Amino acid sequence: MTDQTVTGGIAAGSAPGAGGGTPRRRIPSNWRTLLLFVPAFVIVTLFFLAPLIDVFIRSITDPKLGLQNYEWLFTTDANIAVIVRTFGTAFIVTFVCLLLAYPYAYLMTIVGDRARNALQLFIMMPLWTSILVRTLAWMVLLQDTGPINGLLAAWFGIGPIPLIRTTFGVALGMSQVLLPFMVLPLYSSMSKIDKRLLPAAANLGAGPITRFFTVYLPLSRPGIFSGGVTVFILGLGFYIIPALLGSSKESMISALIQQQISVFLMWGQGTALGIFLLVCTILILVIVSRFNKNGSLFPGVDK
Repeated sequence: MTDQTVTGGIAAGSAPGAGGGTPRRRIPSNWRTLLLFVPAFVIVTLFFLAPLIDVFIRSITDPKLGLQNYEWLFTTDANIAVIVRTFGTAFIVTFVCLLLAYPYAYLMTIVGDRARNALQLFIMMPLWTSILVRTLAWMVLLQDTGPINGLLAAWFGIGPIPLIRTTFGVALGMSQVLLPFMVLPLYSSMSKIDKRLLPAAANLGAGPITRFFTVYLPLSRPGIFSGGVTVFILGLGFYIIPALLGSSKESMISALIQQQISVFLMWGQGTALGIFLLVCTILILVIVSRFNKNGSLFPGVDK
């Protein structure tokens, strides 16, 4: 057999449909794209959807099938007080963060690069420190015999003022933790505002207050909504700070969930509280999206 004959036989055997083997099927391109989502779908299903479904089932089946846990949630005066306190504290913290973050973010837009980097470092540094460590530091500062009350007594002759175990202490600690989540969206929104608009409004006769309320504030509204929604939703689920800086009078929904599950072993009531908090969060996002021009659930984020 010559070399030419062998080569021709190999070529004939490897050709599709020539009887030398089953032809390889190619996966359609659209299926290959869907396969890329399989790992993400598995992770979301195992670590988010499955626990969420389990929590919902427990809320309507423990201790028996029915809506008794939700009835307990909405008919108990203590629960209503905790819900009102939770939303009120989250609103106060959001308002305080906005008041502090707005001038800080504006300052970041008008200073030079070196000063801007320093301001960004100051606002990002707390995120790299444990919340528990920061809360313990506030516990030391806000004590009746702590440094703040010591300075008030030395300089003004007043005190001691109750700072810890109060709503003020809880709001102060939560605002310090959540402030970066308000500053960063505001800075992102303000940095996109054309700096020539304010001088143009001044040339048309608008004063500083008019320029701010008619030009600058409306243009920075996406950052206000984005930061406000983020801080408010994060504030609803705080547990460590209200537990350490507050008292039983400042307990929030997260503390009530921990109490029902860990202390009273009432899994049904605890999971009903968790489902209620989740539904409230989703409703807030949907309502805020109605005020967003592009309909996005997160204001300031384009679809």
